[in-house]
Amino acid sequence: MKLLTLTILGVVSAWPIQKRADRLVYWLLAGDSTTAPNGGWGDAYLGTTVAAGSSGHNYGHSGATTASFRAGGDWAKVIKDIGTNKDESDVWVTIQFGHNDQKTTSGVTLDQYKTNLKNFATEAKTAGATPVLVTPLTRRTFSGKPAKVVENLAEQRNATIAVANTNSFGYIDLNIASENYVNAIGQTAADKYNLADGDRTHLNPWGGVVFARIVSDLLVAKFPQLDSVTKKNETLSALIAAGKPA
Repeated sequence: MKLLTLTILGVVSAWPIQKRADRLVYWLLAGDSTTAPNGGWGDAYLGTTVAAGSSGHNYGHSGATTASFRAGGDWAKVIKDIGTNKDESDVWVTIQFGHNDQKTTSGVTLDQYKTNLKNFATEAKTAGATPVLVTPLTRRTFSGKPAKVVENLAEQRNATIAVANTNSFGYIDLNIASENYVNAIGQTAADKYNLADGDRTHLNPWGGVVFARIVSDLLVAKFPQLDSVTKKNETLSALIAAGKPA
């Protein structure tokens, strides 16, 4: 019996450690203005997709790059928050950058962008959280005939996925999911999500709700253990899945 018990314990210890499904989740959102309050999906994510009992904080920062987010102290706050909350909740950290890193004035090369993402995810994991790399939200500018979304974040999307795959980090492909949805509904419908007239990067409050739902649906599909801590909106999810304006 003792040998059998030891054998079973040995098998169990060899299995990958999974996050407990019965624990609440504390979300930490790291990113640029497309995650941040007043223009991003982050606040709507915390307010409309996170089930009662779970919570979080949106550290998204307008104008942030993967370099400035660290230099300005925002990343240190994320790490501190992991330590504060990890004993009571499972802490998950979404990491979405790219819109500002890609600018020629950012001082961040594509290789540096990849290194910075890797370091963020590694440090979050070491601190006790589950990091999720998020490919950057699409911009909503159309061009060509037939009109299609301009794929001007493809390099950052591919780089984010490469970092995730190379280092065995979890990721969701928000870039392609949001691009597909915007292509399906067209420019006129997509413009109803603009924060301001002609601003096809940032989101008004309802746009935040719609794209936060895309983020949530992607996360639950990729990480089924999050289903029990997610507030559903089947009507909105169905419209998005069908490629219809919401």
